[in-house]
Amino acid sequence: MGLLVIVLLGLFVASVPIAMALGMAAIPTLVDRGIPFIAIPQVIFEALDSFALMALPLYILAGRLMQHGGIAARLVDFAKALVSWARGGLAAAVVMTSMLFATISGSSAATAAAIGSMLIPEMEKQKYPRPFSAAVTASSGELGVIIPPSVAMVIYGVITGVSITDLFIAGFLPGLMIAASLMTTAILIAWIKGYGERQPFILREWTGDVARAFWRASLSLIMPVIILGGIFGGIFTATEAAVVAVFYALLLSLIVYREISFRDLPRIFASAAVTSSVVMIIVAFAAMFAFALHLLRAPQQLGLLLTTITDNPILFLLLVNIFLLVVGMFMETFAAIVILGSILSPIAVSYGIDPVHFGLIMIVNLAVGMVTPPVGVNLFIACGIARISMEQLMRPLAIFLGVLIINLLIITYVPGISLALL
Repeated sequence: MGLLVIVLLGLFVASVPIAMALGMAAIPTLVDRGIPFIAIPQVIFEALDSFALMALPLYILAGRLMQHGGIAARLVDFAKALVSWARGGLAAAVVMTSMLFATISGSSAATAAAIGSMLIPEMEKQKYPRPFSAAVTASSGELGVIIPPSVAMVIYGVITGVSITDLFIAGFLPGLMIAASLMTTAILIAWIKGYGERQPFILREWTGDVARAFWRASLSLIMPVIILGGIFGGIFTATEAAVVAVFYALLLSLIVYREISFRDLPRIFASAAVTSSVVMIIVAFAAMFAFALHLLRAPQQLGLLLTTITDNPILFLLLVNIFLLVVGMFMETFAAIVILGSILSPIAVSYGIDPVHFGLIMIVNLAVGMVTPPVGVNLFIACGIARISMEQLMRPLAIFLGVLIINLLIITYVPGISLALL
């Protein structure tokens, strides 16, 4: 197993793309074990031949349609009308809008890009420092993979066999808790530092603004109700819900809002296809790497090592969290889920940990990796929109990272938060 890891790290250092590195690292193990190369396409096809995995490109397409079809803009306007009158309110609106957008997009990067492109310039106009605006956007973007529906949950469910619907239900309360804590943190920092312009609060005007914004966004707000209500009510599966999301987004964007035309669809579909292809390629070649790990009995060896260190599930979860936080800093989230999910999930079950609860722990932990250097995707997106360097972002980001880690520990050691709705 040591050679496998060394080869993988060497390929990463050589800047080989993640998907290719995962596939190439597995080849020496296949040769050593006498596995014919015909097994490679078989493993890849088996990994991708999944009904549940069909949801992934559909949720990505739904997110693209929301972003270009006026749905996301109306959600932003509604959140701004609710809270932007207070000092720090616009920062809280970033988190609130990310939460609303996450109920449909399923992607952290898509959430950060869509919300950041609309609200970071608005925050700059209201005299919020750009590093603070970028930090709020990057940290709240992680809600895209925690609040259902979530592409990461789809991948985890496919890899481990855990019910995707159960994962969706389990992610609801933790997502709300994280969103509330980020909103509170953003408002407190804005009050202490004096960020933003405080608008006079006049109840009649505020009520009118909220009512108008709610009316404009009402059909957009119905979208997560239809999707999540259908999943939780057993009307359709998570994959079928993705089809409903795309159909409803098309209906609103093309016919109701008329923000896009049929001529725009090829460009939007192509963009979603490219993003989906990148994720699918990672899933495919990560399955090869996972196959090599299973040939080397890596799960059994790792499980034996952990049991020799401790038989206490509390300490086990602490070790796993530390390990995943480090992994999330250097590895792409979807690849980490594919590789480590199938290894760690059975070990967690042997410690008496609920597999759905452990799935939430793993997803929330790796979501934190999206906002930690050196490869945090949300950081690059936020820095690009705000036109700042990574160094400028780190000081305001550190506070939000601390809040996210506190949330992670609460989710880890209070399983009822994840399992209460099951």
